[in-house]
Amino acid sequence: MANKPLLFNAFTMNCVSFINHGLWRHPETRQTDYTDLDTWVELARMLERGRFDTLFFADVIGTYDVYRGGLDTAIREATQFPNNDPSVLIPALAHATEHLGFAFTGSVLQEHPFTFARKVSTLDHLTKGRVAWNIVTSFQSSAGRNFGFEEQVPHDERYVWADEYMEVVYKLWEGSWEDGAILCDKENGVYADPARVHPVNHAGVRYRVAGPHLSEPSPLRTPVLFQAGSSEAGRSFAARHAEGTFILAPNPLAARTNIEDVRARAVAAGRRADDIAFFQGLSFVVGSTEEEARRKNDEIDDHLSVEGLMTHMSGNIGVDLSAIDPHKPLSELRTEVAHGAVRGMIEGAPDQTQTFADLARLVTTTRVVGTPEQIADGLETWAAAGVDGFNITYVITPGTFEDFIDHAVPVLQERGLMRREYEPGTLREKLRPGAGPRLPRRHPAASYRHPRTQNRETFSV
Repeated sequence: MANKPLLFNAFTMNCVSFINHGLWRHPETRQTDYTDLDTWVELARMLERGRFDTLFFADVIGTYDVYRGGLDTAIREATQFPNNDPSVLIPALAHATEHLGFAFTGSVLQEHPFTFARKVSTLDHLTKGRVAWNIVTSFQSSAGRNFGFEEQVPHDERYVWADEYMEVVYKLWEGSWEDGAILCDKENGVYADPARVHPVNHAGVRYRVAGPHLSEPSPLRTPVLFQAGSSEAGRSFAARHAEGTFILAPNPLAARTNIEDVRARAVAAGRRADDIAFFQGLSFVVGSTEEEARRKNDEIDDHLSVEGLMTHMSGNIGVDLSAIDPHKPLSELRTEVAHGAVRGMIEGAPDQTQTFADLARLVTTTRVVGTPEQIADGLETWAAAGVDGFNITYVITPGTFEDFIDHAVPVLQERGLMRREYEPGTLREKLRPGAGPRLPRRHPAASYRHPRTQNRETFSV
């Protein structure tokens, strides 16, 4: 049976040290050039040459201040601090490319949905339909304090909040302007038809939004929707809303368990099982021989910072790992922070053998080291578990992506695991060939469309 082309995102962040902490010191990386626009333009053009689907920006709006009871280690190690807003890079990068998509992370905490909806519509116009939103609820207590919350909002309540946030932006993107509202009639002096532009009049628990949406309909209307939650509440949220879900499973068994669960939830929510694409997070070290790849990997390990990794993971799970017995079973963890990574680890070892030490090493266990052929073999194994694509996290940048493009991509293309050319159209059409630019009718966003717009036969099936 012929292989199905997989999807590939370059996973990065507008900061010094993203995931593989300590590597900013590597002589071949450009991580400290993150404030230089030329660095990002060069990366975007390289990724388009390699037929990547998106440049995917992670983001946080707080600090990693759990480890050793404070922020000092995060500042010293540059653990996702300092960091800059990724969304402002997108127009420049879109102008420098033709097909590459741009996904950015935005928390429901950081921006009012009315303002956020206008920003996204503007980005969608400027990119000609190549924008995606990674929906997050901000697990860091420090993020909450930055926006006036003395205590972290409980985990599941954050997803209730996110559901209302989605309702507001769906009303603005999909319901406020009908198709055909823009007339641009210069002869009669009518730009838009007032009868086809509507207020949204949302009145909910957290938000009251009158509308109408300030931006006219953009190519996608609603951006491509990504989400990364693997907790119980996160999986249910993904089943309702997401088109792409980012997972960080420790092995294909854990990935399959996660995927099958979320697909079943999607069907229960009135969607199709294949409406959601699953992206496994991996890093790659490529060598012309296995020996060369191992040598490069050893050099990388020499630059890794244990303190940086522990700082990051402590912030992720809300537990100071400097004060935890590393041999303690993960199943004993109780936290209101990032449930997903822990659940994935436990599901990957049903005999309950995973420990806190295993969790701290998670970043290195999702690194694939080998020749291009070995990497292709490994990706086939993940694909057999139901994975649709990969968020490729750099070890050094742009070197990780450059090595992958120059050496692994040709092998993947030869095996039919990666596209040779881009599909035409918007990002949604590129990711799902045969689909339209708009969300399908079965997606909850479609329920907010005006009846005259709902009846039009212009949406993906």
